[in-house]
Amino acid sequence: MRLIKVAAAALNQTPLAWESNTRNILKAIELAKAQRVSVLCLPELCITGYGCEDTFHSPGLLEMAGRQLGEILPSTKRLVVSVGLPLMYQHGIFNTSCLIADGKILGFVAKRFLAGDGIHYEPRWFKPWPEGVRAEVEIDGKTYPLGDLYFDVSGIRIGFEICEDAWVARRPGSQLALQGVDLILNPSASHFAFGKHEVRKRFVLEGSRAFGVSYVYANLLGCEAGRILYDGGTLIASGGRLIACGKRFSFQEVLITASQIDIEQVRMAHARTASFQPCLQDPGSLCVRGECAFPAGTLGAPQSNVQPAAWEDSPDMKQEEFSRAGHRGQASGV
Repeated sequence: MRLIKVAAAALNQTPLAWESNTRNILKAIELAKAQRVSVLCLPELCITGYGCEDTFHSPGLLEMAGRQLGEILPSTKRLVVSVGLPLMYQHGIFNTSCLIADGKILGFVAKRFLAGDGIHYEPRWFKPWPEGVRAEVEIDGKTYPLGDLYFDVSGIRIGFEICEDAWVARRPGSQLALQGVDLILNPSASHFAFGKHEVRKRFVLEGSRAFGVSYVYANLLGCEAGRILYDGGTLIASGGRLIACGKRFSFQEVLITASQIDIEQVRMAHARTASFQPCLQDPGSLCVRGECAFPAGTLGAPQSNVQPAAWEDSPDMKQEEFSRAGHRGQASGV
């Protein structure tokens, strides 16, 4: 039995609001530490805010995002945290998640599939990262791995599906499963739409079952840029079972949803799957190794924290979501 506690954070971020965005991130880290969390997933592009639009092409934005990342590092001692920010490489801007372990940057995973339909225009600002490619990026005189990576942190393997990555047919999780990943983090900026939360539940649950992993999904919260509403839904699943579900449409700035998982139990469930054929080749450069002293888990069965609000089971779900989305929008001045 190897017990660790994982958590997803819902953050009410605002484009280019550097101080308040960083304050929310630091608050989430503080709350996670208070709950003895080992691995914390923060939402997509949480440092800058998702809705910066053409300002993503500003050198000042990229410089400031890197500076804020440096401010966050000291607070991440004894914790593994994923933080979202844009990063420039070879004259292209990439939507990345930085994995930090015990106060040190391990590397940057770049989003492979960009959202370019409906209200999303990511291909206007970002480049998609190709599968199986690793590069090196220099930040403040130090070199870090960048690309299609996964991580081995003190024996626990962590991979990423960044928002849209989980909505496509060729999900990165299928390759991560072959590499024996234990935990997939999904930092998202997924706007609210009627019935969309149920779709998220399905791909989180199915991802955890089919890939033989525990799966942590974190989303933004609030009316970030005045035209998009985020419901702040957070989800944690393990081995095809939903074990934690966060509150939606909250008026708080920061919400943490946490649950304990048993890494060994998930591995053995994967091993019992007859169709699973592990990759036996050396992982090579795509695996980045690091260390972190994880807090000891609480003995006993993995915790379950699925306590949705009563309205989440309403037969009039569309009306319930409409009312709560409207109230949340009014509170933000939309």
